[in-house]
Amino acid sequence: MVFSKNRNLIRWIIVIASFAIISLILWNTYVFFQKFKAEERIKMENWSFAQNEFLKVVSELSTDENASSNLDLTLKILSSNNTTPMLVVDKDSSLVTFNNIGEGTKKDSLFAVKNTKILIKQFSSENVPVSVNYDGQVLYYGNSPLLNKLKYYPLALLLIIILFAAVVYFFYRSNKTAIENKLWSGMAKETAHQIGTPLSSLIGWAEILKTENVNPDYIKEIEKDISRLQTITERFSKIGSLPKLEKTDIVEETLATYDYLKTRLSKLIDFEIIVPENKIFVNLNKQLYSWTIENLVKNGIDAMKGKGTLKIEIKQLENNISINISDSGKGLSKKQFKAIFEPGFTTKKRGWGLGLSLAKRIIEEFHDGKIKVLHSEINKGTTMQIALKSI
Repeated sequence: MVFSKNRNLIRWIIVIASFAIISLILWNTYVFFQKFKAEERIKMENWSFAQNEFLKVVSELSTDENASSNLDLTLKILSSNNTTPMLVVDKDSSLVTFNNIGEGTKKDSLFAVKNTKILIKQFSSENVPVSVNYDGQVLYYGNSPLLNKLKYYPLALLLIIILFAAVVYFFYRSNKTAIENKLWSGMAKETAHQIGTPLSSLIGWAEILKTENVNPDYIKEIEKDISRLQTITERFSKIGSLPKLEKTDIVEETLATYDYLKTRLSKLIDFEIIVPENKIFVNLNKQLYSWTIENLVKNGIDAMKGKGTLKIEIKQLENNISINISDSGKGLSKKQFKAIFEPGFTTKKRGWGLGLSLAKRIIEEFHDGKIKVLHSEINKGTTMQIALKSI
C-alpha cells in the first residue's frame, strides 16, 4: 500500500514537473517572439528614417552639392532589409515602393500594384504602420518568414507533447491491461484447480451410485454434467496459454454442443439446428469452440428473456465455413455492433460483460477466424456469425 501511494506521488510529481517545464518553454518562446518582433519594428523604423533621408537628399541634390555626403549610408540601410515584406504608399494610398513581396520580378511588381489594398490590410493586422514623414508616406510591413515560423513553434511543440503524452498513456494502458490479463489468467487457473477437488469426489460418488438401486438414466445425466464440469475445468486451465488446435469435424462438434444445450434449456425456446450432411474439417480446440457456442446461445436466450426462437446454421463457402446463431430477441443498434465485444460491455443488469470478449479472443486470436454481428434489428432479433477456414 505504501509502495502504491509512493508510486502515485511520483507520477503526480512527474506530471506537475512536465507541466511546469512545458509552461516555461511556451513562455520563453512567447517572450522571444515579442522581442524579435520589437527588433523588427526598430529595423523598420530605421528603414523609414533612411527612406525619408533618401527622398530629402534626392530633392536637394539639384541645389546643394554636399547633400549626398550621407547617401552611401542611407542606401546601405535601405538595402539591408532582405527578409521583411513591406510596401510604402503615399497619402493617396498609391504604391510608392515595395520589398520582399515575391521575388522582385515585373510580375511581382504587377501583383503588388493590383493587391496594394489587400497587402495593406494584411500588414496592418500584423504590425502597426510606420510613418515615413515625407509627403505623407506610410510604411506597412508584415512578419518575416522566420517570425512566421517562430509563431507556429509553440503549436508544433504542443503537438509533439500531445503525441508524447498519448504514447505514454497507451504504453501505461497496455501495461495495465497486460497485468490485468495476467491476473485474470491466474484466477482462471486457480478456479480450475479449485473445481478439480469436488469434481473428483463427484466422479467417485457417481461410481458408488452405480452399485446402488438407482435409475441408470439419472446416473447417465449426472455423468454428462460431470463431463461438462471437466470440460469447463479444461477451459479455465487453458486461459492465458496458447491452446492446441486439432483437425476436427466442426459439424459433429457443433451437434454435440447443441445436444447438450437443448436438454438443459427452457421448453419455451424453439431451438433448431441446420447443418450440412457431409463432414467439414477445421483446425479447432473443442473445449474453447464449445464455450464460444454456449456464450452466443446464452446471450441469445437472455436477449429473448427465455422465450423465442433460436437457430444454429452451418454454411460452407469454398475454403471457409460460417456458423450463424440467430435469435428473436430485442436486437442491437448499429453503434453496439462492435461495442458488445469490448470487455465489460453488457446490456444486462447482472453480468461481467466478458462472454463475447472471450468469444472474440477465442475465435480471432486462437483460431484465426472472425466473429461479428451479421444482422440485427430492434425488437426483431440478432444473427451472430463465426467464420473459420476449412481444411
